[in-house]
Amino acid sequence: MEIHGAGGMQGPQPIYPRLAAFSVDAGQTVQAGAPRDHVEISPLGKMLDGISRLPEIRHEKVEEVRAQIASGVYETPAKLELALDRLMDELSGW
Repeated sequence: MEIHGAGGMQGPQPIYPRLAAFSVDAGQTVQAGAPRDHVEISPLGKMLDGISRLPEIRHEKVEEVRAQIASGVYETPAKLELALDRLMDELSGW
């Protein structure tokens, strides 16, 4: 009686067969710069990239504006008019 192990008499076999060797016959041309892959960036990916490029938050400015809002001096008629104008421009597709 002979025992040959789990692989049988031929030994262990690869899970995936080897790919055929790449060869180029004489006279054939191979274009090294030919595109093979194509990448598309989703709108969400583009938005996240844009967010990553934003400047750092100026925390001192944020605290200053918060204090102005809390004290009631931040909102002025001119600022509200400007905000409404910008909103209308955005909604109309400017």
